[in-house]
Order: sequence, then structure tokens, then C-alpha cells
Amino acid sequence: MANDASTVFDLVILGSGSGGYAAALRGAQLGLDVALIEKNKAGGTCLHNGCIPAKALLHAGEIADQARESEQFGVKATFEGIDMPAVQKYKDEVVTGLYKGLQGLIASRKVTYIEGEGKLSSPTSVDVNGQRVQGRHVLLATGSVPKSLPGLEIDGDRIISSDHALHLDRVPKSAIVLGGGVIGVEFASAWKSFGSEITIIEGLKHLVPVEDENSSKLLERAFRKRGIKFNLGTFFEKAEYTQDGVRVTLADGKTFEAEVLLVAIGRGPVSQGLGYEEQGVAMDRGYVLVDEYMQTNVPTISAVGDLVPTLQLAHVGFAEGILVAERLAGLKTVPIDYDGVPKVTYCHPEVASVGLSEAKAKEVYGADKVVALKYNLAGNGKSKILKTSGEIKLVQVKDGAVVGVHMVGDRMGEQVGEAQLIYNWEALPAEVAQLLHAHPTQNEALGEAHLALAGKPLHAHD
Repeated sequence: MANDASTVFDLVILGSGSGGYAAALRGAQLGLDVALIEKNKAGGTCLHNGCIPAKALLHAGEIADQARESEQFGVKATFEGIDMPAVQKYKDEVVTGLYKGLQGLIASRKVTYIEGEGKLSSPTSVDVNGQRVQGRHVLLATGSVPKSLPGLEIDGDRIISSDHALHLDRVPKSAIVLGGGVIGVEFASAWKSFGSEITIIEGLKHLVPVEDENSSKLLERAFRKRGIKFNLGTFFEKAEYTQDGVRVTLADGKTFEAEVLLVAIGRGPVSQGLGYEEQGVAMDRGYVLVDEYMQTNVPTISAVGDLVPTLQLAHVGFAEGILVAERLAGLKTVPIDYDGVPKVTYCHPEVASVGLSEAKAKEVYGADKVVALKYNLAGNGKSKILKTSGEIKLVQVKDGAVVGVHMVGDRMGEQVGEAQLIYNWEALPAEVAQLLHAHPTQNEALGEAHLALAGKPLHAHD
């Protein structure tokens, strides 16, 4: 197979999702000659089948809830229903605008963009469109797809994945959501706001099981109030069609029926048939294994994003891609502290966190060395105005830094920026307590929580 150009690129990137395009943009900015190969659309899962469209649906659901509940604020409004084609149009306009902007960025940075399905053909080349693209280094960034379970066939009609759910032209009257993690609870939340009857099936003991247990319990309480049903602690057994829907049976024999079943058990790496193993790249269950600098066991190959066994978050992909580009450009790089990555689940109410859970902190530091404090949003003026409830929980090493911040409540995702600074800069409660937080804001609740942890509570009981 002939090389399609005399140029040998500094960096050839396979996949233009969050990790791939971040590496391309940063690499080009640093003077690297970059080729970016993509079989679908630049932006990957986050822009087209994940973060952005899902949050647009959630925002539409929020507007629906506000219309239903407007009278409690003295506003007379009538909720007449959901126009799903119009919701889809709004969502698609958001995605299209961002997509055009990204295309412009890639072009402006002089990145060579190649459309086509690529395959790793050597430690320094990718074959695409019958040509061989050579590089001094190759970055694998082929992302992920929705997973299913053995014997559970996703048909795109009654049994659907998150990809299908984003493009539904109707609001299902009822839905079973298999999986109570981020994807599952976000769709459950949006569909409930649209008017669906929802049941979540989660085999583990709690919803959002990777979060601090207190956050999970607060979300469960809020979902009960919203009428979102869930069954915890029993695993899925089988699914079968009924006359007009789907029946799900659990391992204990319990059954549930609904119009559709959303399979939301997570995402798996896209790596099969792409030449990775043939070129000697170390793999585990489909994931590409990397060191702390995102380098594989093959010195000329790195990997980032959902393809590697780190947190499946777009901002993690951005950071990993930038790290690779800067390393290849000769800059000094620092490994990512994944505990210091902010996480947000955009359901209603939102769940946001950074750092260690209380249970994890006790494992790391010892149970007698960990202090936890909960600040109820009932004491926060702006949260009262918004009529949202929830808590901010701080986890501290005794007489030391705050090592975990866990928040539940509407708009808490907007507070996680300061929370990540608190964790990553190893702030002491007294240091945060002396900072002024604007009143009345929800951000003020973070300051109040640290005031309380520092031993001088203001709008909180001793």
C-alpha cells in the first residue's frame, strides 16, 4: 500500500472524539504536523451521541417541569405537552452549531483531516482509503459504543441504546431503564420530565454507585418524590417482547413491563478489528493499556479517551489528548490525578463530586483520620429561591486538607469548578472559609460548608 504523500507526519491520530481532536488542536498549536483520521464526524460520542445532545434533552425536560410548576412562583403558565420533533430540532441545532465551530477550529490549526475508516498498519502508520498515512507517532483515540449483555439484543425499536434514545421521535409512555449509572439516571430524569413512567433496574445497591453513598441516597430520595421507580440490588435475567412492549425479568423472578427498554449499562471500547493487537499493543478486555503518560507498550503508540481504562468523560479525553501532544512536543508533562477530575450527573437534581468518597478516604487514610461534614441546602438562600433541596458533603483528613466534595441539588454541576480547585490545591477548610462567596448564590453553600468544617459556622447549626 503506497503512502499518499511524501510527508511523514509528526502525529497521526485515529479518531476525532474529545481525546483525538484535543491532541490534534494542541499538537498543531505546538508546531507538530498532525493528521486526524475520522470515519464519522469530528467531535465523537460527546458531541454527537452523548454529553451535548443528552444535556439538551435534559434542559428541555427542565423547561417542561418549570412550566408545570410555575404557579408556585406566582406565574400562571399552561403546560400543553412535549413536541418531540421540535425538541429534536432544538437539540440538533445545538449540536450542529458546535460541530461547525469544531470543523473551523481544525481547519484553522492546519490539521490534515482525513475522512475514512482507518486501521493501524504498523507502529508508525495507519491505513485509510487505500492509502498509508505515516507518522513518527500514532495516537489511538477510537472511543466507545453502548454495551449490552449476553443474550440481550438491542433492536433499536423496543430495546434501545442511548444512541437510539437520543433520536426518538416520540415520548415513550413507559420505559424500563437497565442501569442506574450516569447514562441511565439522566435518561430516566429527562423522560420523566417529558411525562413517561419510569422504572430503573440497577443490580448494585444504589443509583450512581460510583458516587459517595450519601449522594446516592439523596438522589434516590429525590427520584422517589418525582415518582421515578427503581429496583436495586438484583441483576437482570432476561427481556422478552409482550404484545405492545417489553417484559424484563430479574434474577429473583420479579418482572417489569414497559413500552421500551433502554439498555444503559455503560460503554465499551472500540478496538476490535483495528489492528491494535496485530501490532503488539497490550490490551485488556478490549481496552488499550497505557502508562501514566498515555503511552502504550509500543513506544511510538499512545492511546486516550474511552479506549483506555480511565474515567469515560469528555474532559478526561481533552486532558489526556493535550498531555500526549505536549509530551510529543517536548514539554514537561504531569500525569493526570483522576481523583481530582470533577464528575457531574445532569439529572434532576444534579449530582456533582470531586475527590474521594468518605468510604474511599477511610480506606486510604484510616477511619479515625477522616472527618465528614454535611451542609444542607435548606440554609442556602438561592437554593430556597430555586426551590431545590440537597446537600454538600465535605470529606477531610483530620486537621488536614479537604479530600472530597460531594454535592446534590439543582445546578450543583456549576459549583464543581471551585470544588476541584479545593481538592487539587489541597486546601484546608480554614483557607476556603476566609474566601468571600457572593450572596445570595448557590456557590455560597460551598463557603458555608467550609466555614462549618473550620469550626465557625454562619448559616448552619453548630
